Amino acid sequence: MATKFDAALYNFRKKCPYVSKDLLRWFPGHMNKGLKQMQRKLKSVDCVIEVHDARIPFSGRNPIFTSTLTGAKPHILVFNKKDLSNRSYIPRIKDQLKAEEGIENVVFTNCKDEHCRGLKTVRPLLVDTIKNSNRYNRSEEIDYNVMIIGVPNVGKSSLINMLRSNNMRLRHALPVGAVAGVTRSLMTKITINNNPKIFMFDTPGILEPTVKDIEMGLKLALCASLQDHLVGEEIIADYLLYWLNSHNNFKYVEYMGLEEPCDDINRVLIAGAIKLNRIRKTRDFDGTVREVPDILEVARAMVRAFRTGELGRTLLDIDLLKRTREKETAIA
Repeated sequence: MATKFDAALYNFRKKCPYVSKDLLRWFPGHMNKGLKQMQRKLKSVDCVIEVHDARIPFSGRNPIFTSTLTGAKPHILVFNKKDLSNRSYIPRIKDQLKAEEGIENVVFTNCKDEHCRGLKTVRPLLVDTIKNSNRYNRSEEIDYNVMIIGVPNVGKSSLINMLRSNNMRLRHALPVGAVAGVTRSLMTKITINNNPKIFMFDTPGILEPTVKDIEMGLKLALCASLQDHLVGEEIIADYLLYWLNSHNNFKYVEYMGLEEPCDDINRVLIAGAIKLNRIRKTRDFDGTVREVPDILEVARAMVRAFRTGELGRTLLDIDLLKRTREKETAIA
């Protein structure tokens, strides 16, 4: 059983680590091209499904989608990776989205689990949403066209693959990966249901061209919506340490081989190198070979532990969730 620590005994940082916004800016050419393709394709679409990471349900959602894509068509908001988020907050997240943005159709999924209840509700919700909408120029069409949108690496392709597998018992049609930017262009129609006939368009993940808020950008980086090497694994690990300490989640102490919580990322990574045996040999200018901690590899391991849930289920947006009762912990 993990040791419990009294957060009041430690003088943790009160502000998010500062990083240059340039490190958090990633808008390659395929994103701009993809956004234009999506806008042109919109007239032949009956519904838009926006997929986002369940750990950041409020921050990081691209406002470009709201202004150019989701407002013109029926909209379903899918929060994927619910297995990595704290599920106890789901009702409050739905209530807040409905009150603040008027979003009625919100589904939480785990696209790695074919038996996920949320996943099974997507198809019937999709059909009902389209049937109850004005399809305008597509009112005579018997097939349904759906566009999947979202920021990078939130599971858009995985959602299509799982719907296709569950509804048609067919193999996966799209490549997926654990890094941002696997899908780089608007794909052709992919059938995910036969009765009624439902086609889906996979799209590249689209970020805002500029990052307005540093912490929002760091949350996206921590959830792998930005490529790690662009931001820097040590920077991402430092933000993770700051967030965990700020929310009294000390599961990293045992994982990194520490005796107690620590607010110094260098000390944490050095301890982790010893615990995880991440030591590399280096040669000095005089030819002497010595062993040093592989800080970069340990930072990667720490961030990976968060992303796989080894450090607990977390809601990174807990501070953006309006409280209806006393402050709760974000630790599952």
